[in-house]
Amino acid sequence: MASDSSTPPDEKLGPERTADGHHLIIDGRRWRATDPSIPEVFRQELVDELMAARRAVKTSEVDARRRVHDAKTALGERGAPWWEDRTGGPFDERIAATIRSLTRKREQSSICPSDVARTVGGETWRSLMPDVRRVAAELADHDEIVVTQKGRPVSIREARGPVRIIRGPKI
Repeated sequence: MASDSSTPPDEKLGPERTADGHHLIIDGRRWRATDPSIPEVFRQELVDELMAARRAVKTSEVDARRRVHDAKTALGERGAPWWEDRTGGPFDERIAATIRSLTRKREQSSICPSDVARTVGGETWRSLMPDVRRVAAELADHDEIVVTQKGRPVSIREARGPVRIIRGPKI
């Protein structure tokens, strides 16, 4: 197989990684790698939100730094390490950050709780659905999101069946 001679071999492989794959080495510094279990479609949405948030920082938009933090946490680059146990308060913050980031990215649309579970849960995402619903209920209590069913606001604690999540007034 012929190689592409226009790209140096090192650039084809991307940044150097630590032996365990958890960190990238860039200019001699270690940076936490993105969680490799995030499905590509959701990873791209989070990266797009991160880039929009970074542009917002440059223009001094309100909450821009929180948006950056949420996107990086959702990607697994901050907060609870993605290679450790996916439970507890620090992991709940990753769920919340993912909900906030995806609802910001889909400003004209909604997300499904399973989108969040798939983003943070890897192959075991189904077992995280109760946690995602619980964290979504807490965000809804603070008006950060609105949970809907058939287009109408509902309490995710009481709703049975599929629900959707949209941005709330305080996000």
